[in-house]
Amino acid sequence: MTEHLDVLVVGAGLSGIGAAYYLKERCPGHRFAILEARHTLGGTWDLFRYPGVRSDSDMHTLGFAFRPWEDQKAIADGPAILKYLHETAAENGIDQHIRYHRKVTSAKWSSATNRWTVTVFRSDEDREEEITCSFLFMCSGYYDYAGGHAPDFDGQDDFQGEIVHPQKWADDVAYEGKRVVVIGSGATAMTLVPELAKKAAHVTMLQRSPTYVVSKPAEDAIANRLRKRLPAKLAYGITRWKNVGIGMFGFSASRRLPKQVKKLMIKGVREALGPDYDVEKHFTPRYNPWDQRVCLVPDGDLFKAIRSGDASVVTDHIDRFTKDGILLKSGEELPADLIVTATGLRLLFLSGMTVHVDGQEVKPADTMTYKAMMFRDVPNMAVSFGYTNASWTLKSDLTGEYVARLLGHMKRNQYLRCTPRQNDPDVHEIPFLDFSSGYVTRASANLPKQGSKVPWRLDQNYALDILNLRYSKVDDGIMEFR
Repeated sequence: MTEHLDVLVVGAGLSGIGAAYYLKERCPGHRFAILEARHTLGGTWDLFRYPGVRSDSDMHTLGFAFRPWEDQKAIADGPAILKYLHETAAENGIDQHIRYHRKVTSAKWSSATNRWTVTVFRSDEDREEEITCSFLFMCSGYYDYAGGHAPDFDGQDDFQGEIVHPQKWADDVAYEGKRVVVIGSGATAMTLVPELAKKAAHVTMLQRSPTYVVSKPAEDAIANRLRKRLPAKLAYGITRWKNVGIGMFGFSASRRLPKQVKKLMIKGVREALGPDYDVEKHFTPRYNPWDQRVCLVPDGDLFKAIRSGDASVVTDHIDRFTKDGILLKSGEELPADLIVTATGLRLLFLSGMTVHVDGQEVKPADTMTYKAMMFRDVPNMAVSFGYTNASWTLKSDLTGEYVARLLGHMKRNQYLRCTPRQNDPDVHEIPFLDFSSGYVTRASANLPKQGSKVPWRLDQNYALDILNLRYSKVDDGIMEFR
């Protein structure tokens, strides 16, 4: 017989573990399971194994609202974050609900039965199975775990060294004493360069154009002092709101006063690298702050590696790979024994699964998001999608809370179906993400739309989302209940 669950959660990373917590705490009568395609929990923090992998935001906001982050370091490495996730899942009994080696390939909704029929591929048994559920909660992240964005460079086959994408990094990748070129200027590249520079002969970060970079202490001195004097949860809550406030202020200032914020950011880089360094060429972007994500370097580690001579930055375009390295458009050749293509992610919305509602296929690009988590005319389905201008978990926590509140409202009123309906002629479609980063622009044609008015608009504002998701009416006249 086909198993039926009240809620099916897809993904056992930050979002899925958080979703499960709120289901257990606030919907104790609901039967649920978490399906995870991989062999273990952790998502991003188990998949990425490249040297120095770490958070690019502080753990007091990337951590869960319900479980304090108590380590000294606020900018934590991958293993520490993974340990935190395992402990959170075990302490709350969430690990007992996870089913591994199960990849969701399709979901079909029937209004006749008010159920989703979900097709799952079990990699451990090389077979498919079906599960039905009343509510489907997608917590599988936003990028393709099969591989990152890897451009096809001319002459790749001529290169006699090793080429590796960070998403495919393995323990046998050798870089000690070698000349390394890291292609890219995003968070991954800026994490890799100072770490590789500790053992490599030299590391060059090759970028087409500069990115905004700010330095921040790896440890939050205020958080560590508060934790010595106050209960852990209280200290964590104060620090969390402190950091949220700083982040919101910085983002708002970037939108209102982009020239002034840009000047301040560039000044910080110039102070870190000295007056003789060409900051204009290598660290002065052509776009405004937060048009793309700002890169964070803990304790200025990237700048230290550059000052020491162990690392350098080259801003140029690639002409082709050669047997000994990379030939640039300027005519310069960068010698390399190892090339790391930190060229970005591939976005994969809903993990690439197909969705049908009453026999009609629903393509993400043809729909509009409600509260940035549900879809117009798609019943009983939510997706957890974090912030682009702040920590992912701030939004995924609120999403988990809201779904639990929605399910509670449905149970109290004996509703079987909830569907966002867009009937306002004044609402028009706009892009889902107002972001010019490469990984977003490459996937924009496959992303859903957002609307021009609340609740169809994505605010990217934690304070407003608290009001809209935690305290607003569930039955708002737009959500249709049956």
